[in-house]
Amino acid sequence: MVKHNNEIPNQHFKKVCQQDHIRTWFNQPARKQRRRAARQAKAAKMAPRPTAGLLRPVVHPPTNKYNYKLRQGRGFTFQELKEAGVNRKEARSIGIAVDHRRKNHCTESLQLNAQRLKEYKTKLIVFPRKRGKPKAGDADVAELEKAEQLKGPLLPMPLPFTEDEPMVITDEMKGFEAYHTIRMARADFRLFGIRQKNRLAKEAKE
Repeated sequence: MVKHNNEIPNQHFKKVCQQDHIRTWFNQPARKQRRRAARQAKAAKMAPRPTAGLLRPVVHPPTNKYNYKLRQGRGFTFQELKEAGVNRKEARSIGIAVDHRRKNHCTESLQLNAQRLKEYKTKLIVFPRKRGKPKAGDADVAELEKAEQLKGPLLPMPLPFTEDEPMVITDEMKGFEAYHTIRMARADFRLFGIRQKNRLAKEAKE
């Protein structure tokens, strides 16, 4: 009941089940089945190749906001392929993505991706183009019989950094003033030129 001089509630909460007002979600169970059937059909079509597709390198995203992370890149560089002993023309045919535009700017990324390629080669089973006529580099008959389609990621992504082991906090660590130390380092860097100029002027007067 309304008290005092307040407005009488007149909201009309009437739901009209039309496309302009309410979006229904009744097709999700059917979509789930459709997506699952599409994944199974795709896996059967690309068998015995892995369902994840081509092997991708590990790269750092650009900008300071994200470069501490790791993600998959577009393709391996020619230098990484050479370091791992993979022919650049044969790389695509054995499931390795190649990017001719990317360059290696540090040894760490080069070694990391070269090791990734070497690990991939040890687990790789190359099927011959013709079953009865294997060529050099193709897998044996025993390996072909044991081969199964890999469903999931090809190789796990490495950790971007290693966690430090637990340690006992000492009195020296407790007494360390990080904020003061950083401020003094910034001041020393900023005032380096002025202090050097004043020191030279003082020496010249003496």
